[in-house]
Amino acid sequence: MGRHLRITGMVQGVGYRAAFASQARAMNLSGWVRNRLDGSVEAVVHGDAQSVNQIIAWARRGPSGSRVTGVTVDDEADSGGLTQEFAILPTA
Repeated sequence: MGRHLRITGMVQGVGYRAAFASQARAMNLSGWVRNRLDGSVEAVVHGDAQSVNQIIAWARRGPSGSRVTGVTVDDEADSGGLTQEFAILPTA
């Protein structure tokens, strides 16, 4: 199961990407997370349905210090090119 997430709010400069990646790795998810130039955070996650749903629920809260105002979730069918290790990508 794959999902593409866009997280908005106060989610940059508060350790959101690192915390998201740590959570994803603990859940054995593959994919990536990165900051966007518009101030949002974007992520692609692949794994079993329960873990994907758990990371989506976590994304809606975020780490302490963040203030999430919205999370959009879309299907992400293509898992090609993803490595097993969850990655933090450069800002796009």
